[in-house]
Amino acid sequence: MSSLSADERALELAKLAQTPAEFEALDYDWRFWARPAQLPPPGDWRTWLILAGRGFGKTRAGAEWIRACVRQGFTLCNIIAPTSDDARDVMVEGRSGIMAICPNGERPAYKASQRRLEWPNGARTLIFTADEPDRLRGKQSEKLWADEIAAWRYPDAWDQAMFGLRIGRDPQVVATTTPRPIKLIRELLAAPTTVVTRGSSYDNADNLAPDYLTQIIERFRDSRTGRQELFGEVLNDNPSALFRRDWIDETRVRTHPQLRKVVVGVDPSGGEGVENDEQGIVVAGTDANGHDGYVLADYTCKLGPAGWARRAVTAYHEYQANYVVAESNFGGDMVKHTLKMEDPDVPVRLVAASRGKAVRAQPIADLYEQRRIHHLGSLPLLEDELVEWNPDGTGPSPNRLDALVWAFSELMVTARVPMARAI
Repeated sequence: MSSLSADERALELAKLAQTPAEFEALDYDWRFWARPAQLPPPGDWRTWLILAGRGFGKTRAGAEWIRACVRQGFTLCNIIAPTSDDARDVMVEGRSGIMAICPNGERPAYKASQRRLEWPNGARTLIFTADEPDRLRGKQSEKLWADEIAAWRYPDAWDQAMFGLRIGRDPQVVATTTPRPIKLIRELLAAPTTVVTRGSSYDNADNLAPDYLTQIIERFRDSRTGRQELFGEVLNDNPSALFRRDWIDETRVRTHPQLRKVVVGVDPSGGEGVENDEQGIVVAGTDANGHDGYVLADYTCKLGPAGWARRAVTAYHEYQANYVVAESNFGGDMVKHTLKMEDPDVPVRLVAASRGKAVRAQPIADLYEQRRIHHLGSLPLLEDELVEWNPDGTGPSPNRLDALVWAFSELMVTARVPMARAI
């Protein structure tokens, strides 16, 4: 059945269900309510890749597939989320997660401390996160649901998961994600054992809030961001961009050497409302001889002055940075004052933007092209901004990019290197 609004759904249930038991049975009958694109494809496949825009119903499709596999008698149907919070808040306890879609008597027990679900029929669902790929070593699966794979911090978690997908009569994985043109997505699209389902936010418009449709979808529908996030397109890099995704992919690392110097780059903005820019906050460091740089973390946010200062100071302490380097064009000494209000002992170096963004960013792009800058794991939002920003100044402000440029300008371009603190 095609997607129905809440009112239409209630009317259908009232027509077809006469008793409370019939009502519940029909309400939880996924094949009755699902759109065809949310149901498993026929044929012999290893991977079902649901590559669709936000709000399409990917989470519900993945959760219902796990539920169906358990009902079919598979006993080890595992799940992987980008982070532990995502596993709990989206895949397990979310509105379209496993706990919500199962009726009484079929709903599993959630053993959060043991990272598992225990189903009434004896099946188990082990819960993994892509930010801990080593926990997947040696763990076996019959069926596997991997959510938002394009946002995984460590893409090699996929390889570890595939090594374990080796038991049962028909090992399969469902990968649900909003697309990004990363190496893993390209490989899955090219694999003969992958079946791809594509879709957009509009496919599920009847079940999305009207404000979302008018304020978000209509705002971004004609942009590159909208093509990716709403329509589920796998976009190539912006040909006008200074940075290229293959430069990042080829030098990505899971660990870094002893670092000589670490800084927190900050690109402040003027407020915290929807009309204001984000505050770019990026942590970066250099190796012992200052030849290679490492992007360690992205703390970018959209908060008020106290909020972004707290984020920057937290990054400073967590990565034992030498100091915070912040743009002073917006707010001047107020930027330093805001950071000092949060922690008076944090050293702050202010820098002024005397040249355009593209001119400032070019030396850093050159370092990327020389394969001298390495990303610690995947930093999706930062990386997308690097490869999509138009240096002609059109489009959204590149706040993450700016923070990264300030950090590496300090670390590897101006080459002012004091004694470092160990990390």
